[in-house]
Amino acid sequence: MAGRTLRIIPLGGLGEIGKNMMVFEYGGRLLVIDAGIMFPRDELLGIDLILPDFSFLRERADQLEAVLLTHGHEDHVGALPFLLREINVPVYGTRLTLGLAKNKLEEHGLAGSADLREVSEDEPVDIGPFHCDFISVAHSIPDGVGVAVTTPVGTVVHSGDFKLDPHPIDGRRTDMGKFGELGAKGVLLLLSDSTNAEYEGVTGPEKSVGKTLDEIFNQAPGRIIAASFASHIHRIQQVVNIARRHRRKLTIVGRSMVKNTQIARELGYLKIPDDMIIGLNEVNDYRPSKVLILSSGSQGEPLSALSRMAAGDHKKVKLEPGDTVIISARPVPGNEVSVHKVINRLFKAGVEVVYESVAPVHVSGHAAREELKMLINLTQPRYFMPIHGEHRHLHFHARLARELGVSRKHVITAVNGDVVELSRGRVAIRDSIDVGMAFVDGLDVGDIQDVTLRDRRKLSRDGTFIVVAPVREQDGSIISRPDITAKGFVYMGDRRRLMKEVAAQVEDVLDESARQGVSDPELLQEHIHRRLAKFLYKKTKKRPLILALVVEV
Repeated sequence: MAGRTLRIIPLGGLGEIGKNMMVFEYGGRLLVIDAGIMFPRDELLGIDLILPDFSFLRERADQLEAVLLTHGHEDHVGALPFLLREINVPVYGTRLTLGLAKNKLEEHGLAGSADLREVSEDEPVDIGPFHCDFISVAHSIPDGVGVAVTTPVGTVVHSGDFKLDPHPIDGRRTDMGKFGELGAKGVLLLLSDSTNAEYEGVTGPEKSVGKTLDEIFNQAPGRIIAASFASHIHRIQQVVNIARRHRRKLTIVGRSMVKNTQIARELGYLKIPDDMIIGLNEVNDYRPSKVLILSSGSQGEPLSALSRMAAGDHKKVKLEPGDTVIISARPVPGNEVSVHKVINRLFKAGVEVVYESVAPVHVSGHAAREELKMLINLTQPRYFMPIHGEHRHLHFHARLARELGVSRKHVITAVNGDVVELSRGRVAIRDSIDVGMAFVDGLDVGDIQDVTLRDRRKLSRDGTFIVVAPVREQDGSIISRPDITAKGFVYMGDRRRLMKEVAAQVEDVLDESARQGVSDPELLQEHIHRRLAKFLYKKTKKRPLILALVVEV
């Protein structure tokens, strides 16, 4: 009965937050739902992104029908360019989701060759042997969908990321009626978002954040800098609406924030009056109480606009007493230390900081337990499988399903790589495949061993420069001549003179930073690294590994 068997294989997203990717296999054909990334934790130094392991798909590239995207968040679409580099297949998604995905593909030079196909909840699509019916869901980004995948084996409902917001910003609610219709027809398996399975009750409505934001705008004496996820279009719209009521002009900083707001405006998902927007160079032409700066960097990314402001390193925005910074986001697991570091630096800079721990400036886009119960009750699945979450989230979601009467034997708690087989009305884990993760270092992709080998090759070819620079803790100014050590670096010219020039470059960077008021050691190290990389390549045509250490005294 192999031909009458549907297999579902999670390549990512189970036992973790991020890199969501689910494979459906029927009749020798494959359908992928989502292709997301995960951001690295602090211990993965030098790693920019983490991708699902594409090995299973790579070996069956000729069987892959398409990739279907549920919404435009990074943990669901971020890996798409890396997948399409290897396997060029059609990509299905809603209008905004494809707009955001296309932007990513353009960055990788793939937009021209990508086959992007728009879908809507009103029109089912047949993709090979998979009949796909889309269900609108409310989430923290517009145009999200769940999907019902039907084959001769039965119907599998994939919830996507969702919540039951009764009054969403764009008026587009989760279509519980459609979920109920699917339940009445018969759902063999429900795959449901587990992110908030620990939390009782319901997730707060997005509009509730607006009340808090309005109070902050009422009380703020100077400029407001608001940071959020660049893809949280609903939150951005609320901030814009409130700023407009308070007659504040808006300027946007941060590459991702600028790009996403531009895309959302062009597609009609974000409404900002043209006369409200000013350039960053115009900010000082207005009273501080009439300015809003919308910024990226809510997750404490080291080189983001907000982090640079906090460290006094942003070229055009210098924080001043009277400024109010709103961080309207919750730290993604693994980013807590980075976010807290930015918050501490902001307080040190003398500005007012408002964040989730001290005021309700954020609500989740994911369903809490009462909402999860409602989805299970409406779809009445014969089998249930929690997805999208760390192991504790999956555990509590599985327990919730059992409390609602789903048989213990019918609750499938899978992990990445498990092969879940659906056949003859039964669902069970029958096998597993080897899955891991791929690491992105710049634009290179490989496993952690590949990154290590690449560093070793670089060391053997170009050597390393180690820079130790003592600076004053108060202002970051240099105390004494930096210590420069070169290992394995071959230079046919005057080596002693080169080392003096390198030291002079380091001193110049530190002097310039001190004049600009930049004293954060991490940023100083980044500036030194960047300057020396350019200088040494121009001087020697080599790219040694540069290790810069700034020591505060």
